[in-house]
Amino acid sequence: MSHHSPPPPPSPSPLTRVFSNFQHLVSEPSRPKLRVTTEYDSDSAVFFHKVSCKVLDSIAKLKLTFQNNGKGEISDTQLALTTKLVSLHYDVEEQDALIRGDYGVAPGLSFNAVHNFKAQQGEIAMVADLAGPDFKLQLSTDVPSIGMPRATLKFPNGEVSLEERDVDEEETRKVLSVSGILKGQLLNGACTALFKDDTLNFRYAYKDEQLSFIPSISLPSNAISLSFKRRFGPSDKLSYLYNFDNDTWSAVYKHTVGKDYKFKAGYDSEVRLGWASFWVGNEAGKAKTAPMKMKVQFMLQVPQDDIQSSALMFRVKKRWDI
Repeated sequence: MSHHSPPPPPSPSPLTRVFSNFQHLVSEPSRPKLRVTTEYDSDSAVFFHKVSCKVLDSIAKLKLTFQNNGKGEISDTQLALTTKLVSLHYDVEEQDALIRGDYGVAPGLSFNAVHNFKAQQGEIAMVADLAGPDFKLQLSTDVPSIGMPRATLKFPNGEVSLEERDVDEEETRKVLSVSGILKGQLLNGACTALFKDDTLNFRYAYKDEQLSFIPSISLPSNAISLSFKRRFGPSDKLSYLYNFDNDTWSAVYKHTVGKDYKFKAGYDSEVRLGWASFWVGNEAGKAKTAPMKMKVQFMLQVPQDDIQSSALMFRVKKRWDI
């Protein structure tokens, strides 16, 4: 008795295959998830919008940003495509593009570059590890090159940079400029020395669980400032800053309730302005982590010389995941 295998199923028609592929493309799992954020600032009376999504199987991120005023006029439209190795930013109004790239040639050696197409200018940099990742040497130069490359040596306690600098407006003479920053521990605090543009700034910071004491001096101007912060508990903190060179000061009191609610009040003697603000949502965080994915800030400004011109402003930021 012979056995016959069943006939193979008929192959789908070209129209059926096209329809099946289309269903797969528009299905929910394959559709990029959109993140839409809208922010309004009553001071500028401008809406700021951002629409972003991940594309190419989450390899890249596509982002569109633009603004509009109360008349509906759209401005400052920007389009960006970002990956780990390269990013492209396009200004729609200026019809200009900026491209950045970062490529690791070998362990401990990488190149990064930036180029502005409209200005035909950019920069190329090389970063190499020296004696381990704690010591790095960075060489960078402008494109097109107009001088010697800038060299920066980074180490655990700071960094030092060497670069050419023009000494007159006609750019007929250049000198080698040195800048850098050094950090170290001193008397249970952190001491920082910053040297740049012939200015030397010393800063000392002592901090514990309740107190922060930060004096600083800038030379040769002899500008001295003193910052003082006192924490009265997990929810209350007072900050004070005094500048000795111009006798100006500012003070800020902050009270928090959890991580999503914050009240701040302060005064700035330089502009003779008192203010108070209330935040719903982490002030430094994103709308994604705020209650209902919405951040709200109310601020009252009271000029000391003209109380009648006091102003109440607000800012709202809302995110939607579509």
